[in-house]
Amino acid sequence: MKEKLKKILKVLGPGFITGAADDDPSGIAAYSQTGAMFGYSQAWTALFSFPFMTVIQEICGRIGLATGMGLSGIIRKYYPKWILYSAVFILFFANTINIAADLSAMAAAAQLIIKLPFAFWLIVLTLTTVTLEIFVSYSTYSRILKYLTFSLFSYIIAGLIIKQDWIRILKSTVLPTIHFSKEYLLNIVAILGTTISPYLFFWQADEEVEEEIKNHKIASMGRGKPHITGKDISQLRLDTIIGMFFSNLVMFFIIITTASTLNLNGITNIETADQAALALRPIAGDFAFLLFAAGIIGTGLLAVPILAGSASYAISESFGLKAGLNKKFSQAPTFYFVIAIATLLGLLIGFLPFKPFEILYYAAILNGLSAPILLILIMKISNNKQIMNNRTNPLVSNIMGWTITAVMAVAAIFVVFSFLI
Repeated sequence: MKEKLKKILKVLGPGFITGAADDDPSGIAAYSQTGAMFGYSQAWTALFSFPFMTVIQEICGRIGLATGMGLSGIIRKYYPKWILYSAVFILFFANTINIAADLSAMAAAAQLIIKLPFAFWLIVLTLTTVTLEIFVSYSTYSRILKYLTFSLFSYIIAGLIIKQDWIRILKSTVLPTIHFSKEYLLNIVAILGTTISPYLFFWQADEEVEEEIKNHKIASMGRGKPHITGKDISQLRLDTIIGMFFSNLVMFFIIITTASTLNLNGITNIETADQAALALRPIAGDFAFLLFAAGIIGTGLLAVPILAGSASYAISESFGLKAGLNKKFSQAPTFYFVIAIATLLGLLIGFLPFKPFEILYYAAILNGLSAPILLILIMKISNNKQIMNNRTNPLVSNIMGWTITAVMAVAAIFVVFSFLI
């Protein structure tokens, strides 16, 4: 059994970790709110986002694989600085808010399971994530991240042990019903901003480079273009498909679990992931409650370092500084300093009297607004032969990539107009 698990984990890489990280505590809160507020009527969003997430993340991974650089490094080299700095500022701002929401959700969930003060758990979990990311080697750390992805199975199990109306779920999933109310459409934009999120673009590109460094294909980030084969591309695609399928499957089960419990019992307002877990307890029982709460902690331990890491990669590459989890603190102090600052800022925000879900919701919308600009850049980069050589996008990737770029652009315009009217 142990050997089989090792073989599975060896196949799974940055694409799988990226997909799992998308279901962070803030994402869990958004999906829980979706199920509680709209019942099964937005279950179709998981099916809709899967192929688009897969294509975009595969493109980002292929960019890193083909160039040996992350997105910030490429934008810095080929595009105006104002584009780079604008994108990085928005990324750092949105990621820090996400970190704050995730740490708060993790601490609240831990408090539900073990009755110690919220502040204690907030500090302990923050220090744990910072310590792991700064002081553990990349090869060990990447294995830890892979094992943490299994915490997401708790949401699938929770959804299966609760009585579900599977016929109704199937209809809602394959036959979308769209209501043209402001709340309904804004929630779809928030879901798109949570699933097709800028920090995932940066993270996967950089982690593909980290894998190349680990496998001695390049010396360090940005130093030469690696030689990649068709097998490398195939492995990237398989890894990404599995990761994004798993991500959307978990999203689907969270939506239907909260729809079949909270929504059906008249609980339609969920502001945090731990609230969803607590609300489940009297309806679905202690086991479902524990699965939901434990999953919040596990996914947070996975996602918070990725949020901080993607921001740090972006900032470090923007200024041509050494970056990478494969480096020791003494080799890339700025890289690790940014990780620490982003995480500690998240800790401080957690102590402020803000409503976490409101902050998070608008962070997701901010991601939705910034994503179209980044997607245009990603599509231009991935079709540029000067940058990609013979690894530019195939036709299907271009069709899917430009389609979701247009969808995200329309969603962003809708958000702007909804706040102006």
